[in-house]
Amino acid sequence: MTGIRLTAPAPGWAIDADVVVVGSGVAGLTTALRCAAAGLATVVVTKARLDDGSTRWAQGGIAAALGDGDTPEQHLDDTLVAGAGLCDETAVRTLVTEGPDAVRRLIDTGAHFDTTDTGDIALTREGGHHRRRIAHAGGDATGAEISRALVEAVRSAALHTVENALVLDLLTDAEGRTAGVSLHVMGEGQHDGVGAVHAPAVVLATGGMGQVFSATTNPPVSTGDGVALALRAGAEVSDLEFVQFHPTVLFLGADSEGQQPLVSEAVRGEGAHLVDASGTRFMVGRHELAELAPRDIVAKAITRQTQLQGTEHMYLDARHFGAEMWEQRFPTILAACRSHGIDPVTEPIPVAPAAHYASGGVRTDLRGRTTVPGLYACGEVACTGVHGANRLASNSLLEGLVFAERIAADIVADGARPGRPGRTEAVTATGRAAVPLLTAESRTEIQRIMTRGAGVIRSAASLAAAAEELEALQQQAADAADAEADGPKDAVPGVEAWEATNLLLVSRVLVAAAREREETRGCHWREDRPDRDDAEWRRHLVVRLTPDRRPVVHRTDSAAFPPVRPGDPADSAVPTSLPNHPADAPEEP
Repeated sequence: MTGIRLTAPAPGWAIDADVVVVGSGVAGLTTALRCAAAGLATVVVTKARLDDGSTRWAQGGIAAALGDGDTPEQHLDDTLVAGAGLCDETAVRTLVTEGPDAVRRLIDTGAHFDTTDTGDIALTREGGHHRRRIAHAGGDATGAEISRALVEAVRSAALHTVENALVLDLLTDAEGRTAGVSLHVMGEGQHDGVGAVHAPAVVLATGGMGQVFSATTNPPVSTGDGVALALRAGAEVSDLEFVQFHPTVLFLGADSEGQQPLVSEAVRGEGAHLVDASGTRFMVGRHELAELAPRDIVAKAITRQTQLQGTEHMYLDARHFGAEMWEQRFPTILAACRSHGIDPVTEPIPVAPAAHYASGGVRTDLRGRTTVPGLYACGEVACTGVHGANRLASNSLLEGLVFAERIAADIVADGARPGRPGRTEAVTATGRAAVPLLTAESRTEIQRIMTRGAGVIRSAASLAAAAEELEALQQQAADAADAEADGPKDAVPGVEAWEATNLLLVSRVLVAAAREREETRGCHWREDRPDRDDAEWRRHLVVRLTPDRRPVVHRTDSAAFPPVRPGDPADSAVPTSLPNHPADAPEEP
């Protein structure tokens, strides 16, 4: 344990549970449903409403080997190629082998995917995939449909949910094992202000951290809260330098900030072309898959082309689709473009890369266990080793689904062991040192620092400048907290200050890892180190926070993760048989 916590009031209320799940996307709600079905008292905590997480923004779909002629082995091969040598192959094999049945169970839960005239699931292609294996819903509203189905299932099961709640810190027992979380509920409801959920198992499913950059596809709630909590609790994070910039985000202007409209990779999967202002297809000849190359390759190509031509964006041309296809297959994207004065039916769409997905996160094993006993992580907040240096398109929803089931199975199995802490056991957090808070205004400053220094293109100089500016922000907060009454005032505890403080911590760790990795690999592009160096860098970077809040970076010995528990095999098996979970589901070898 680092002995660090956010500056916050002591909890004024508490809930007892067996497990608390933080987050309401595909990862969080799947975990919660599985745990509740096994008879565990389960509480879901979410930062906004149940259906307001990142899952509902997913346009493309969910990847799995569901089509004729496709196999998990082919899906594995495409994932390993996209991950640029840093995927943990055992984790990927788990994903692609268990994925198809996990999708079928999602359908059994109530999710409706688009089908063909024969009633089969309609499948499309996206970047990096050599086969059609992307299942979608509502044309380009897959995430919204998955979210709808899972939210309905949660409400039907009458799970205890706490909405509009920002998780603050992990609570631990006297032995340092997880004992719950502290959280702040915003607005009126059954609970208000700072409280706690006491539980011996905590599952972080808090989504991404795209808000560390000025322009992102992530919703405003994606401020890296789960990664920050885990770091303060002493957990290890890995691969945080690998932030995927989606290549085709609707360009709204060089100064545009906040959440930007995504133009799904599925548009290219159906035959759209990337062109420059003259109409030239610049991806042809750059990669065998042209516009369907892995995302890091396409994002780099767009960035290079804009630099060469002195422009701010490129174009995605799908005029040949016609109005009917746009309206039926991509209604969400069509509406978003038209709301900004662009009609894809009659004109190319201006696009540019924007921060999209964190391939790294809280380091876990194949059971979703972190290096802190009782703390699990799942979905974008986690780093399972599946994505390596660059996530393959539409593997994210599948990862959340597969590893959520594995986490629930491990929690259920763990509950049967003697000596498990009682769920009402006393917890402690007040003894830890409080982190000085940043002001709400610091959020924009952090985003601009990160966009300048750690965006699509990085260098030793840009990263050093970002590190210096971020450290200055931290020092300012510390100085304000230590100042006399007539000196500069420190930030008042509250949602905006807590979010800004989380963003700063995540940004500092990301920059520390990016400075350490002196090569270009996947979505980490160092213009001063343009080559991939497998001999030196085909390893993960693992970061832990020291008690004085310094990130310490170390390399693993190989592309495989070490165990999260000393003495455990890295690929230790986990039971997968749960209520409503077929006993013949593939198990880990």
